[in-house]
Amino acid sequence: MENLSVPFDRRVWQECTTLRDAGWEVHVICPRGTKRDTEPEAVIDGVRVHRYPLRAATGGPAGYLREYGAALWHTARLARRVGPVDVVHACNPPDLLFLPALWLKRRGARFVFDQHDLVPELYLSRFDRGQDLLHRAVCALERLTYRAADIVLATNESYRDVAVRRGGRRPEDVFVVRSAPDTGRFHPVPPEPELKRGKPHLLCYLGVMGPQDGVDYALRALAKLRDDFGRTDWHAVFVGAGDTFEAMVELSGRLGLSEQVQFTGRVPDADLARYLCTADVCLSPDPHNPLNDLSTMNKVLEYMVMGRPIVSFDLREARVSAGDAAVYAPANDEAEFAGLIARLLDDPEQRARMGKIGQERISGQLSWRNSQASLLAAYAAACRDRAPASEGGPVRAPRRRRR
Repeated sequence: MENLSVPFDRRVWQECTTLRDAGWEVHVICPRGTKRDTEPEAVIDGVRVHRYPLRAATGGPAGYLREYGAALWHTARLARRVGPVDVVHACNPPDLLFLPALWLKRRGARFVFDQHDLVPELYLSRFDRGQDLLHRAVCALERLTYRAADIVLATNESYRDVAVRRGGRRPEDVFVVRSAPDTGRFHPVPPEPELKRGKPHLLCYLGVMGPQDGVDYALRALAKLRDDFGRTDWHAVFVGAGDTFEAMVELSGRLGLSEQVQFTGRVPDADLARYLCTADVCLSPDPHNPLNDLSTMNKVLEYMVMGRPIVSFDLREARVSAGDAAVYAPANDEAEFAGLIARLLDDPEQRARMGKIGQERISGQLSWRNSQASLLAAYAAACRDRAPASEGGPVRAPRRRRR
């Protein structure tokens, strides 16, 4: 994978430990983190992690070309060190990791493509450049990735439909492996009223802060909550980091919210749990765009496991995930978003009902147990009639298969 370190990426780490428990020998190639996951190599709970240095892109598309070029070089270098494998499992973005995967396929591996993002939609939503030459290029790379893959993992049914319809994949070769919080590690804790900074209510945002993530929509909605609804009985915490972090802090100042809005950056899981479990309402302000409408937002799932009510814009997959655990504002309508926050702040009984619904959904139909079964079924399909790899090639079967 390229866009996050491991085990910081929770979905990837859950996949790794699921496969480890099923008897696989698991190696991960990923970038180093900046404040955590900084060691070049580590063995964590039986999973061997190989990390490379990577400078995040700046300056638009040219910056991404430099970032991705470096990532591909390091990935290929470390893949040679790992040696023969039975399965190469590549997580996008970018849709370039099929290149080292093809090299490993020539040595006998099967290729599982784990589609975390629809990159053509991501390009349209992030850069607002329309269907230009670069958009056509990312569409071509997506097609090549689909074509190279033996099995595709989709994070939801919308992504599965894209893999079948646009990618030309057979339905039986596409498995839905939904992201879900690890409820054994990530679970409710007692609220801490002091986190509200003396206010009756706490609002919380968790997640990446990029151009397509809607933090600016949330801040403008909070300004309307103050100005149009006369509500100053809240403190808000924004947890996370990303390309637009500094710009969002600046926007908060321009809107006069600096005294009521706190930006923490990334925090340890224990602190995150404290904020979420103290929050009265959690915010999912992802605007309607080609990517967000089809994507499952991890923050929504993490709000739900903590039993928090959610305010969201009306997105297709947001409704699939949250159901009645959220209330939905019309797409990109900041005034209505603010109004829904105000309504929930005035109705503690509804907040409690919504929180309970969310926890029931996470422990039932959206639980990681269901995703584990789908992941293992995908690997069984990928390795059907294949002998495991050995150090000299895919000839003899060792005790543990390598991934």
